[in-house]
Amino acid sequence: MFEKVNPAHPDKVADRIAGALVDLAYAVEENPRIAAEVLLGHGKCHVIAETSVSLPRDRVEAAVSRIAGDVVTDYVEVPQDIHLANNQSVSVHCGDNGIFKGTPVTDEQKKLTSLARQIYDAYKSDGKYILDGDRLIICQSFADSVFLRRYYPNAEVNPLGDWTGGSDVDSGANNRKLGSDMGDSVTGGGLHGKDLSKADVSVNIYAWLKAQETGKPVELCCAIGDDSINGVPYGEIAETAREYIRSVGGFEKFAEWGLIR
Repeated sequence: MFEKVNPAHPDKVADRIAGALVDLAYAVEENPRIAAEVLLGHGKCHVIAETSVSLPRDRVEAAVSRIAGDVVTDYVEVPQDIHLANNQSVSVHCGDNGIFKGTPVTDEQKKLTSLARQIYDAYKSDGKYILDGDRLIICQSFADSVFLRRYYPNAEVNPLGDWTGGSDVDSGANNRKLGSDMGDSVTGGGLHGKDLSKADVSVNIYAWLKAQETGKPVELCCAIGDDSINGVPYGEIAETAREYIRSVGGFEKFAEWGLIR
């Protein structure tokens, strides 16, 4: 059983905005510290960034407009807490407490993700999809349900009828669709809007990659300030995550589909 949402879902739009802000921070510094929270809906986008680098307001507003469309941006920027900053002052250490799990992607998850991408190629609007064994549910906004039923004859398509989605119908917040992004690997930490010192980003990615490599679940835990996890230097874990983020095109592109792409 798996649910996938596409990049136009309001929560994913918020993830993408958060990722774009992290990309902006990395354009300023090689190793910035940033945690961005995004809430959008009904013509407004609220952003709070705790950051070691100042992001030009016009570039923040441009990123929000490019991703979310015609919305009013409320941007609040504050410096990172001094205790958290000191944790990273000499070298990269684990940025938070947490438990992390990587799980191999299932055939069902691959199948639904492929279907979601296929539909998104045709409809660049809010969509959500569920696969439970032989049961397929397709909820796609701004789409012709009759056409989709012909194309997917065994699916339940738009059970309430044709609909319009997006942030004028539903609000969005980042890190609210982790099941879609991570499948069975979900634990407590969100992937989007944070730099690589944050364990929620780097350790989640590292554990997930190891699970795909070994074909077995991987479970890790860490405490804030740890310089290694299971004998692996935290700097190495962060660099592994950095290379993965680069491979998919940056933090904003990573946010579009999450780890299950």
